[in-house]
Amino acid sequence: MSLLVPTLRDRHDAHGDLEEDEKYYSLLEELPWEFTPVQGFFKQTDDTTNDMDFRYTEDDFGILDTWSNLIVKLNKLNDNCPENVCYKLVFFARHGQAQSNVASQKYSKEEWMSKWRFLGTDGELVWGPDADLTELGLNQAKENHQAWKLQLAKGAPYPEKFYVSPLKRSIKTHFITWPESKPLVVENLRETIGLHLCHKRSTKSSLQQRFPELVFDDSFTENDILFDKYLPRREHLHEQFLRINGVLQDIFNTDADKQVICITSHAGTIRSFITVLGHRKFTIPTGGMIPIVIKGTKKREQK
Repeated sequence: MSLLVPTLRDRHDAHGDLEEDEKYYSLLEELPWEFTPVQGFFKQTDDTTNDMDFRYTEDDFGILDTWSNLIVKLNKLNDNCPENVCYKLVFFARHGQAQSNVASQKYSKEEWMSKWRFLGTDGELVWGPDADLTELGLNQAKENHQAWKLQLAKGAPYPEKFYVSPLKRSIKTHFITWPESKPLVVENLRETIGLHLCHKRSTKSSLQQRFPELVFDDSFTENDILFDKYLPRREHLHEQFLRINGVLQDIFNTDADKQVICITSHAGTIRSFITVLGHRKFTIPTGGMIPIVIKGTKKREQK
């Protein structure tokens, strides 16, 4: 029986606060790349799929055809598209259950928002800074590792590049799922920034010491300077959507030759990707994952 079961809280994270979508669209400026999801590859993109009942580890990740046929179709799309168009298969993975997930459910919303989100412990649980995985979260990641082994044996493509949030619950989830990989840590893949101490990351040096296989670019700072960026308020969802659009812009600019990618991050981050893509809302449980084939179209330069 799968441990990757969505809750009503997960559903709200995926479907709620729709006014933030409208704010995002009203503020979105013209950018080089435009993104759309491609129908016909996975059940999750189909509006008739019930996201609360769907169990991707028990349904071949939701693929509608064989993996070999998917790869053929994806290759064909990229071989026959205009030079300003690019198709990628991206696996968006959420970290397993963390201490912060448990803590935020332990208290009422009013108690959490007024007190506990600013703290790192209540003497029983420790969730900040940089919340770690629970035992369930570890086991959720192990379930994904086994699910991936099965799908790879069935012909699923091994991701050509891995990206991960700088928060250790995502990093640990990634390495349990993909123990021999070397993911690139991207600062802007993190969860909603500010106020919640569980979202403040560890120092670069401590992450390097604990996870020596991580890859950092030169711009990654030792201390978490982004955590204080929005103080005394918290980043709004529409601001996170704009931030994640920038991440996707960078990926399509720098990894033109990478056709299959895996990104391990957070509920709010995946919600942001889904919004940026114009994909249907889809509930992702802790430890869950959604594959999406993306069409990127780059604006042609005016001569």
